[in-house]
Amino acid sequence: MARRPHNTLLLLVPLLLILITFSDVAEGYNRLRPADCRPRCTYRCSATSHKKPCMFFCLKCCSKCLCVPPGTFGNKQTCPCYNNWKTQQGGPKCP
Repeated sequence: MARRPHNTLLLLVPLLLILITFSDVAEGYNRLRPADCRPRCTYRCSATSHKKPCMFFCLKCCSKCLCVPPGTFGNKQTCPCYNNWKTQQGGPKCP
């Protein structure tokens, strides 16, 4: 007995909705509230000897991107906006 096309559609629609829901959850995993920026940036800049500029740029980046990479150095790939924001000279804007 052949399946009817609308039966397949009835199965695909709920699966598609589930995938969309979980993709939104995964995308929002690293998103912070603006109030979370200061503690995250304080930790991010804790290992540098240039704390003031680090904090200034980290807070600026966090307020725009709502994400701060984990750790005190590197890991920028976890926050694409933070990672891809560049200075006019093409260097990294965010610490």
